[in-house]
Amino acid sequence: MTAGTEVAPAKMRRLAAAAVFATTLEWFDFLIYATAAALVLGHQFFPSADPVAGTLASFATFAVGFVARPVGGIIAGHVGDRFGRKPPLVAAMLVMGLATFAVGVLPPYSSIGVWAPILLVLARLVQGLGVGAQWGGAALLLVEHAPENRRGYYGSLVQTGAVAGAVLGNLFFLILTATMSPAAFDAWGWRVPFLTGLVLIGIGVFVQLKIEDTPVFHELRERSAAAAREAGIRKAPLVQAVRHHGLAILQAAGAFFVVNAVFYILISGILGYATSEVGMSRTSILICVMVAGLTQVVTMPFFGALTDRLGSRKKLYLIGCVSMAVFAFPLFWLIDTGSVPLVLIALIIAFTIHATMYGPQATLYAEMFPADVRFSGASLGYQVASVLAGGLAPFITTALLAATGASWSVAVYVIACAAITFVSVASIRERFRRDLYEVSEPEPERVA
Repeated sequence: MTAGTEVAPAKMRRLAAAAVFATTLEWFDFLIYATAAALVLGHQFFPSADPVAGTLASFATFAVGFVARPVGGIIAGHVGDRFGRKPPLVAAMLVMGLATFAVGVLPPYSSIGVWAPILLVLARLVQGLGVGAQWGGAALLLVEHAPENRRGYYGSLVQTGAVAGAVLGNLFFLILTATMSPAAFDAWGWRVPFLTGLVLIGIGVFVQLKIEDTPVFHELRERSAAAAREAGIRKAPLVQAVRHHGLAILQAAGAFFVVNAVFYILISGILGYATSEVGMSRTSILICVMVAGLTQVVTMPFFGALTDRLGSRKKLYLIGCVSMAVFAFPLFWLIDTGSVPLVLIALIIAFTIHATMYGPQATLYAEMFPADVRFSGASLGYQVASVLAGGLAPFITTALLAATGASWSVAVYVIACAAITFVSVASIRERFRRDLYEVSEPEPERVA
């Protein structure tokens, strides 16, 4: 931001709280599917004599949600640029809640046959649209209005929403598996988290509408509109972003590769592996993932703030990338022991390394793009990587384990993703504390 336009600290705190709360609700709905896919959806919707085939099919539908995320991001960018932030955020939460509720009431394959997986895929596609529409607006809302010397910190807060949503989802499943018999859980218990979609969407819409009426949101909306007018935003910012900033979009996508892949391996892929291959109980591995993931609520803001002091987002990001590659084999060696303390230690280390990259990511993205194409460029880079990396990670993990029978193959996969991320981030031009009102260079006039 330019000098003299900083938001008052109290207003900034309220804005941050609203953004984190909305993101947490959105990701809770999206990520409970990941846990359900690992534990129960395979035999509910894709019955097979081969359990691995059923799990692969459920993870394939998990990946389908990621395919829709870029579309959701593009739509939200278009709507948000023209009608303000309120419509796409509220719409994203509405469609997410409705789709989540739909999964919770879908009859299994044994009741309606092939229509069960078809409807499951459709619901997952709508979930993808919802979460794809939400991230870019929430992240840029905070980063663009944060004090210049605290961008890294405020940008990291949006990222904690995904972690908080995952932790809440795992906690929900943990309570259910601890209090219900396996038969009851498989019959109906797994549906309970999905049925809360309507309750969560009601709370989310209520909060969004109430906060929209406060002065801070009116002020931020007016500033965003004024900045858009000053920037001379074109009719199709997505086209301009791809045309003039295509390399930056590819760099952003590559930067997210190992971050997204490892996140879904940790919160979903490992659940299936630890229960079916290592022999850990559902309750034990859910506790490990939940406790380890919860540490990111602290570590991500810490590392985000640390980049404000280091004078670079890239340096910490690259350190985290290398660390993740180095820890790939030890991570699975510790998980293969089946020891709860060792598995917990392994996951805490992995989540901490992950936080060194995911924490400063929103701010890194915001500083990569000029104001007139920032929403489109950052959102597209983020969502494209979510399809290629995050959406396919649990599926690839399960397929590799089935093909090789050993966890070393997944470690190699993590290292390959880390290599893509390292090259991408190393090639990004350092733009620490860039003027966020800076716009693209005007196109040269054509000579008749």
